[in-house]
Amino acid sequence: MGQEDARLRGRDIAEPPIRDAATVIVLRDAGTAPRVLMGQRGASAAFMPNKFVFPGGAVDPVDATVPLAGPLGAACSARLSAEADPGLAPALVTAGIRELWEETGLILGRRGAWEAPAPKGWRGFSRTGHLPTAEGLHFIFRAITPPGRPRRFDARFFLVEAEAIANDLDDFSGAEDELGCLQWIPLAEVRGFNLPFITEVVLAEVAGLLKAGLEPASVPFFDNRSPRSEFLRLR
Repeated sequence: MGQEDARLRGRDIAEPPIRDAATVIVLRDAGTAPRVLMGQRGASAAFMPNKFVFPGGAVDPVDATVPLAGPLGAACSARLSAEADPGLAPALVTAGIRELWEETGLILGRRGAWEAPAPKGWRGFSRTGHLPTAEGLHFIFRAITPPGRPRRFDARFFLVEAEAIANDLDDFSGAEDELGCLQWIPLAEVRGFNLPFITEVVLAEVAGLLKAGLEPASVPFFDNRSPRSEFLRLR
């Protein structure tokens, strides 16, 4: 009985797998009164319930098969590949674009026809008459969820100015129901919302980039792959 109890305890404390994920921060009115697009996770969500977050989610296998109409910048691509599988970079970008579309109805894309039928998960996006594009995206942050959480992600945060969005910035009618209360929140007011700690850290990075330029000199990386947390810089 003692051995059985030990095995059960081992299952209880087993860490969930770390899934690759992408998040897109859409920045509006950057030069005047900057605002970011955020929504609230549901009260019953297993991960970060009730928190206000940026659109984003895990990479799906199909994301690696979706071509980009415009590539990611060379510096961003190199940093995405640092401390990671280099072949994963395009899938991270397309995953972020897909999640933005699914959770907000906003299109980060260029007008054009798909050469082949869009795969499942991308059919709604393709029906808008757009191809996904990485033009205007800046890779600005990476963070791995610490141990002890019900779900863990290796999340890459991308920043894009709202001018890159192809459709109406205030029309969220195409959004799925993953995020509620979608809204453009002024940076000056966002810390009054119920935010995850890592989101507060990323917002501080965004505020700094507004002063220094949206293409960072290096990308902060909270590395929690091991029990010992490390803060790195991807250059």
